[in-house]
Amino acid sequence: MRILDTIEKVPGGLMVIPLLLGAFVNTFAPGILEIGGFTQALFRDGAMAVIGVFLVCMGAQLPIKATGAVAEKGGAIMLGKLFAGVIIGLSVGFLIPGGMLLGLTPLAIIAAMTNSNGGLFLALTTEFGNKTDRGSIAVIAINDGPFLTLVVLGAAGLAQIPLLAVVAVITPILIGFVLGNLDLKLRSFLKQGEQLLIPFFAFPLGTGIDFRTLIEAGSSGVLLGALVVTISGGCAMLFLWVVQVLRRRPPKQRNLISGIAESSTAGNAVATPAVVAAADPAYQAIMEVATAQIAGAVVTTAILTPLLTVLVHRWQLRRGIDPLNEYDDPELNGTPAVIEQQS
Repeated sequence: MRILDTIEKVPGGLMVIPLLLGAFVNTFAPGILEIGGFTQALFRDGAMAVIGVFLVCMGAQLPIKATGAVAEKGGAIMLGKLFAGVIIGLSVGFLIPGGMLLGLTPLAIIAAMTNSNGGLFLALTTEFGNKTDRGSIAVIAINDGPFLTLVVLGAAGLAQIPLLAVVAVITPILIGFVLGNLDLKLRSFLKQGEQLLIPFFAFPLGTGIDFRTLIEAGSSGVLLGALVVTISGGCAMLFLWVVQVLRRRPPKQRNLISGIAESSTAGNAVATPAVVAAADPAYQAIMEVATAQIAGAVVTTAILTPLLTVLVHRWQLRRGIDPLNEYDDPELNGTPAVIEQQS
């Protein structure tokens, strides 16, 4: 049987298929993996640990000279998502009668649009991007959690920047970065983990998704997910493109993969309405509605973001924009885990 060949024929299959299998198991047999031992540790609860190892392997591939490019790229796409959430969310809250857009609350819009799924981002940029694409996770880690939502909603005085959460994401990358720059053999050794580990964190990530959430959230949750992918993903790409234009990068070096790969909503965003409501009781009345809508967006973006990333990748290749050739220095480009999609 050619299982791997079949998986790689699916756009983003190394990430998407295990993710959907995990979601299928969680939807129809949620308790089947909760048997303890190695089985539960790996297939149910292991996403964060495996992603941690993945970050070490990924960090080892970043040469010192890549830090500037990583900061530039990560900053651009993070600000793009933040801009989308602020403009759309606050416009709905202040300009639309009733403060809702087709049933969507400003709280749900801002929480979903300013947040992103780091695991999905890493998998997609590993398959279709280069070293600086996946390295930018070190910057966008700040949008993981309710902090940006609290700031936008004016409740920042009741919260603190989750510095420890950001440090927790960056530390494995820094460890890999140091090891890879101290010893090139270690860099080569750890490179194998970039592709190998993807399905092992994709499946447990999928076990956090329940397809029934789409039904419970209704059309508003699906709509929110579509808005997140198109508007926040579009703004992330736009901000990245503007930076590249201002830097006078040649058109064929304007790689936007990291922007579209950032067009998702993480599962932890589901908890944001409760955190915001705890900080500001005025949001208690819409907490449950916003929570359901965000949950629908999480599932919707988990499906749409990989598909759109593949489309953008192919669109770029038809125009001669290859992540492998983004920088004149080959050491900054590296190689994506999957090259098949370039056909």
